[in-house]
Amino acid sequence: MVRRTKAEAMETRTRILDAAEQVFHRKGVLSASLHDIASEAGVTRGAIYWHFKNKHDVFVAMADRRRLPFEALAQRAEAGDEADPLGRLREFMVYLLQQVARDPSQRRVFEIMFQKCEFSGENLDLMQRQRDACKAASGGLETTFRNAINKGQLPAGLDVGRAVTLLHSLLTGLIMHWLLDPSVFELADAAPDYVDTFLFSLQHSPSLLTAQA
Repeated sequence: MVRRTKAEAMETRTRILDAAEQVFHRKGVLSASLHDIASEAGVTRGAIYWHFKNKHDVFVAMADRRRLPFEALAQRAEAGDEADPLGRLREFMVYLLQQVARDPSQRRVFEIMFQKCEFSGENLDLMQRQRDACKAASGGLETTFRNAINKGQLPAGLDVGRAVTLLHSLLTGLIMHWLLDPSVFELADAAPDYVDTFLFSLQHSPSLLTAQA
């Protein structure tokens, strides 16, 4: 009986997050309400409050469940005993771009994040959360690049901070550009080439070396 109750609770939580994804995508985060999400999910607002503190808590959980697979893949490249950190980083980047293009739910979440989440008014707290997430991701990428340097996959004089900035710019720019008009280019097909071009620049571009190098 207890197991069934836990399973039912998890099913309800999943329904709420699925509904939130649809509502946030349709109405935008600022305009969406818990009532909208409850109606979409076919549950009461009380059921939402059983699992989440407020609308922002729902938003964070919705985003996190789509981000966790990417984080697990990225963390492989951060491991000090990883023999091929650059290969793992490439795997992560290609997978991320292709999932956005091929998985409708993943695409919706990125559209919500980039196009339908107004970082103003009651949503200002979400802006800080984005900053914190970006800072944490940057820290992981710095570790990955240093691992690759130690393995001889990247030049010893690589400006790691600049490399991290370029990686963020590449992934964010490609995804945002493609979401504006997916007919412009085939993101899933082009992803490996874009990623390989970026990694080649890290390995060979003199402008990415520190002054001391």
